[in-house]
Amino acid sequence: MIGIYGGTFNPVHYGHLRTALEVSEIFALHELRLLPCAQPAHRTEPEVSAEARVQMLQMAIKDYPQFSCDTRELERAGPSYMVDTLASIRSEIDDDMPLLLFIGTDAFNSLTSWHRWQALFDYAHIVVMTRPGYKPDSLINFYLDRQVDDRHSLKSCPSGKIYFQQVTQLEISASFIRKAVAEQKNISFLLPESVIEYIQAKRLYRA
Repeated sequence: MIGIYGGTFNPVHYGHLRTALEVSEIFALHELRLLPCAQPAHRTEPEVSAEARVQMLQMAIKDYPQFSCDTRELERAGPSYMVDTLASIRSEIDDDMPLLLFIGTDAFNSLTSWHRWQALFDYAHIVVMTRPGYKPDSLINFYLDRQVDDRHSLKSCPSGKIYFQQVTQLEISASFIRKAVAEQKNISFLLPESVIEYIQAKRLYRA
């Protein structure tokens, strides 16, 4: 199975990395592709260059061979639509290879606002990463028909299912890190030291 974990990674931090490590182990993934978003469809464009975000991400994952950085969204013009990304990835892998798209609960709650959201299931399973005790506000029939309770069943077909997986969610946010840097506060233990050194050297996120 191949996993896809997207985000702006502006900057990448231990919240991203811990979650990535857990789902990689839980689902016994062959590979987990971390996919930096160029221009989010539902958020403002990151103020830091795509090149800088990629370099920080590559630094953070260099010692984890099961992780890779997939830059295809940065190489495409216009807003980054996940359905296009999944279609592109699916065209490059075996037809019967299960593809898992990992999203958080906020993304799941707004999934019906995504571009061609129903078509996401044509290309991948969706795994919603949840906190302990999380229950979705509501599940429309479209989701209910696709929801499975056994993660092993995701191996039986390449796409089309939805599964809820509890993960350790560290209370770290990229926006907090950016604000802390702008205020010249110490950001140690929030993200890898190599990334901190890069931010300092490039004077990123300064007010």
